[in-house]
Amino acid sequence: MTSLLGIALLAVALSGPTVAFVPVGGGASTHVTITGTALLQKVTETCRAVAVAGGYEFEPTGTSPEELVQACLGPTAVGEVSGAKFYSALQQVYTQNGLVDRDFVASDRHHFNSETFFEGRGLITEGVMAIKANIRQENFQAAREILGKVLHTLQDFYSHSNWVELGNTEPYINLIRPDLPLDNLADVNTPTCSDCASGTCPNQILPNILKEKKLTSGYMGIFSPFKPKGKCSHGGAGDLTSTSDPRGGINKDERRPDNMALHDAAVKAATAASLELLQDIRLTAGDNDFLRMMGIARSSVVCFVIDTTGSMSDDIDEARSVVYEIIDSKKGTQDEPSEYILVPFNDPDFGPMIRTIDPDEMKKQISKLRAKGGGDAPEMCLSGLQLALTGAPDSSHIFVFTDATAKDIALKDTIIALIRSTKSKVSFFMTASSKRRRRSVASASFNDYKDLAVASGGQAIQVSKNQLPQATDVILDTSTSALVTVLQRARSPGKPETFTFLLDESLNNITLYITGTSISFTLTNPSGVSQNSNEANGKLGTIQSVGNLRRIRLNHDKQAGTWKININSNQPYTIKVTGQSTITFIYDFVESFGGPHPGYAVLNGRPQAGQPAKLMLSMMGRKGPSSMTVGDVGLVLVSGPEAITGGTKTDMGNGNILVNVDSVPEGEFVLTLTGTDKVSNSQFQRQSTTQMSVSKVHVQAVVASSVEPGKPFKLPFSVMTKGSSGQYAINARNDRDFPMDYPKSLTVTSGQYTNATLTITPPANTQSGTDVTLTIEAKSSSNTDSNYAVLRMSVVTKITDFVQPLCEVVSVIDDNCPDDLSQCGTFTWELSANLTDGNGTGIETISLHQGNGTLLHTLLSTPIVNANYNASCCSQVVEFVAVDKVGNVGKCYHSIVRSGSPALTLSLPLWLCILISAFMARP
Repeated sequence: MTSLLGIALLAVALSGPTVAFVPVGGGASTHVTITGTALLQKVTETCRAVAVAGGYEFEPTGTSPEELVQACLGPTAVGEVSGAKFYSALQQVYTQNGLVDRDFVASDRHHFNSETFFEGRGLITEGVMAIKANIRQENFQAAREILGKVLHTLQDFYSHSNWVELGNTEPYINLIRPDLPLDNLADVNTPTCSDCASGTCPNQILPNILKEKKLTSGYMGIFSPFKPKGKCSHGGAGDLTSTSDPRGGINKDERRPDNMALHDAAVKAATAASLELLQDIRLTAGDNDFLRMMGIARSSVVCFVIDTTGSMSDDIDEARSVVYEIIDSKKGTQDEPSEYILVPFNDPDFGPMIRTIDPDEMKKQISKLRAKGGGDAPEMCLSGLQLALTGAPDSSHIFVFTDATAKDIALKDTIIALIRSTKSKVSFFMTASSKRRRRSVASASFNDYKDLAVASGGQAIQVSKNQLPQATDVILDTSTSALVTVLQRARSPGKPETFTFLLDESLNNITLYITGTSISFTLTNPSGVSQNSNEANGKLGTIQSVGNLRRIRLNHDKQAGTWKININSNQPYTIKVTGQSTITFIYDFVESFGGPHPGYAVLNGRPQAGQPAKLMLSMMGRKGPSSMTVGDVGLVLVSGPEAITGGTKTDMGNGNILVNVDSVPEGEFVLTLTGTDKVSNSQFQRQSTTQMSVSKVHVQAVVASSVEPGKPFKLPFSVMTKGSSGQYAINARNDRDFPMDYPKSLTVTSGQYTNATLTITPPANTQSGTDVTLTIEAKSSSNTDSNYAVLRMSVVTKITDFVQPLCEVVSVIDDNCPDDLSQCGTFTWELSANLTDGNGTGIETISLHQGNGTLLHTLLSTPIVNANYNASCCSQVVEFVAVDKVGNVGKCYHSIVRSGSPALTLSLPLWLCILISAFMARP
């Protein structure tokens, strides 16, 4: 069964779609519950270790993502802290785990079916090495996606093989240790199962297989009933081999009356195996990067894309000033950015992308920027923005500074695809001069930037260079934690209109933004008190006007309830209302899939026209999802009438809601929802910011493995349309500018998939762990319909070294340690050990994992590294970890606990004891 710690924390993780292990009735476990238990236990252990190292207490006040993140971040997390990134990271792992059942349903090695033990372990080995390489390069999203797939394959071993039938209760460590052999496997000619006419027998494994401890797994036939003579089947309705003698099946996916004990044993072993794999990754990555991979970080990311041409000196100075202010004013608070990203662009150059978690390094890098060259021509703005969108975490705020139109306007569709895929918000600060605009290419204009800003939910702010310092308050507003959007609309052409929005008690720092020209407005609170646009300091708030931006910061004594703002303008304008609150949501458009293990998959691209749209919502409240109820959920046009297309809700449990919308709006739309916060008993309103629309075109592609430097990688893809048959233009781009070859057009027949192949070749010198974001777009010949797929792939150097660093304890001096532990504080003990790397790639790091002493070591570049440890006799256990240059982990453990000495125990904190007791008391 799952561990008590995992069970106690699992409420934040469990979510909707059913995947195998398939739940049937009470007590069953799924891949999601197994993965969630392991992830949350390992995150909690890591948070506790970081807290101990940082000298603060780790005592979550509850089980919600917000409370766990707040406790993990410690003293810097005072105030509003959102758990959205943590929750989103968990969901990405769960989603990729579940997709193995859709994308690789017929692949034996992905499920350890049909005795593919070497092939299955090969997938795990390749995946773990890719995860470690991606973490080294800080490509955390790529690492999470691979982690989900690897965990699925690892967990399936315990359900699909006879490991637990052989009496094993611990994980098979050899699956994650490729330097160890896979022993005693049943060969293809060895019968392994007896016949089971009913299809559900308690144990079909032949007695001689049990006696000889031979390892086998069930054969699975999706398309054929064939299996070798005498072999076990996987079993179930989707397995065509299960009706061939010997009939039945040995999978333990479902908990049935005939296999309860085996199912439970498989769950327990799969959970323990997942923990072992996560611990191996954690030891390689280090605690801080492991938590960053899991989204445990202060939520804001500062990302600047800056034009460095000759006329941009003032803009660069202002961007530098803003970065300095953010760093200096928010250091040590919950609003301190978790990462800084900088992408310069010029003509014809752009990049490189500079990313760092060190504020001093960011100051150093932005201080190096100088305006030079470029003349008065348009610049490579969208190329720089593409780097930022693919390099920054999802849902980031990206700020672009430029005074020229885009030379690379052909990237516009790719940028929109990336915006929709990442849900990041892009704001432009445009300080155009007439000189530069005269030389702009005819196909590009500042309206392109406005289109991208509106599509992402960002701002397009147009000011003169001397006004720029007054406009960058927007950056300070958004560089904060727990930022939510209450309302966002756009009108083009503009028209007089009244917008209503609901403010709740949890909201703080509420700000309204209006962009446009020739605008007047009146803001009215729930009590009927109004403030006009010409009142800079009024009863409701402070209004700042600069360029085409009006920024209204409400007073601290804001009222909860329904507000309204009447805008009077015939010119295009946008309005946006934001605030800080831990009441928020994440969402994805999803599609259902069938097969032996059905579920839901995140939709890659735009939803299908003429089909009901499905969305999976995950709600977060001040005390977790139980502290709120969700009311109306629907889709609303950003630029059209205020009518909301409602959806039918299905509660999937733990704050997860499946929404079915029968009729999707025509045009660009966003998601809007209302609900009740039980903490304050007030109504709330929230809205997504990324615009979406439907398409009759569908682009389908799956990345099946990592890519090797210098070698062509073939990626099959398919295009289908429910619209008109004909020629469809194909356009593919990647953010690394790696060479690609693909058909530039396809003939597509309505209702049928047309297959094609894209070949991408990373240069031979590509660094291992580099991730590549690839977009494939299909567009009709009339340019009236298009869709896209956004894919991530990892470039990983082929690894042949799987040998762990070795540790030999040379000497231990503990003679001075007293038997009476009450006297231990005045005495010390020492240990000396030699560490070597068996395959010669070299030891990269040595770190202390257990123990409160001091660890020193000689130069890591020497063939034998000597480590010396000195500690108080009160700290009687030491474990230090050596990691070689390809990520293999070796451990050195020693204990001086004397026989007969009192046992040293670790006490569970009070909050955890309460949670466990509460869970165990549930019916």
